[in-house]
Amino acid sequence: MKFIDNEQVNDPTVNLAIEEYALRNLPIDDSYLLFYVNEPCIIIGKNQNTLEEINKKYIDEHNIHIVRRLSGGGAVYQDLGNLSFSFLTKDDGDSFSNYQKFTQPVIDALQELGIDAKLSGRNDIHVGERKISGNAQYTTKGKMFSHGTLMLDVNVENIVDSLNVNEEKMRSKGIKSVRSRVANINEFLDDKLTVDQLKKILLDYIFESGDVETYRLTEEDWKGIEEISQRRYKNWDWNYGKSPKFDLQRSQRFDAGTIDIRINVSKGQITDCKIYGDFFGIGDVTDVQEKLTGVKYEKNAIQKALSDLDMTYYFGKISREGFVELIY
Repeated sequence: MKFIDNEQVNDPTVNLAIEEYALRNLPIDDSYLLFYVNEPCIIIGKNQNTLEEINKKYIDEHNIHIVRRLSGGGAVYQDLGNLSFSFLTKDDGDSFSNYQKFTQPVIDALQELGIDAKLSGRNDIHVGERKISGNAQYTTKGKMFSHGTLMLDVNVENIVDSLNVNEEKMRSKGIKSVRSRVANINEFLDDKLTVDQLKKILLDYIFESGDVETYRLTEEDWKGIEEISQRRYKNWDWNYGKSPKFDLQRSQRFDAGTIDIRINVSKGQITDCKIYGDFFGIGDVTDVQEKLTGVKYEKNAIQKALSDLDMTYYFGKISREGFVELIY
């Protein structure tokens, strides 16, 4: 494994571009570890409706970046008190959705510090009932990354004020408030750490030999990273997308996460369709949207249109029947 030095960049539109560039361009025979620390930002899950996830007025007033990532899952707030980690490796068929594999080294390092960290639910690291890390994954062309946050000394009030909380999700998890659900790692330490100190502790633990082989980005790499940053992560259409009004909206929380489908129907036929949510899937949901467009808004017709699609490929753990019931 090699460590990618991001050269202390704090711009989330650049850090996510480094991650994507490394995934797509660095040799597949090597695996990599990337750390990055972002300026205050909301990182939106790939399939989420941005404007419904954020408190736009608060975000504008506080100059908080909005950036959509490649991976699924929910929106997260990050600032200079958060350390993000990303493991980039081959997708060997047994790694995607295996959060234990990628979070365990981090959990073990935290336990060495005396913190009772454990993987909880689909993709979170908790100390007791409180969340200190969220994780997500993305795979393409035989490669993947598994990335996560580590809340060390994050401004919790910004989390509360900048994000709109999904009430259905809150009810399903029995959560009273965001403030009571999350925690900073420093709350569990007598001797508080800086982000740089936490980063060094993790590097020393993961690279047990003490020899951290570092990949330093070249001038050519940086040109490619800037191109991706401009084309995707600084692009309004990618980060916000167009959200037209829809005639019908159906939303439900499954084991796979929340799926929110919106459709326009004209003369009994689906003319437009958009799917949002915090689910984790491999496939691009535009495939599902295209299958449904032009189909009669009738249960049998919807079932037939989706008959050759594997719902778990797009959404995770959900049956085709459950998805059709949501639509109809």
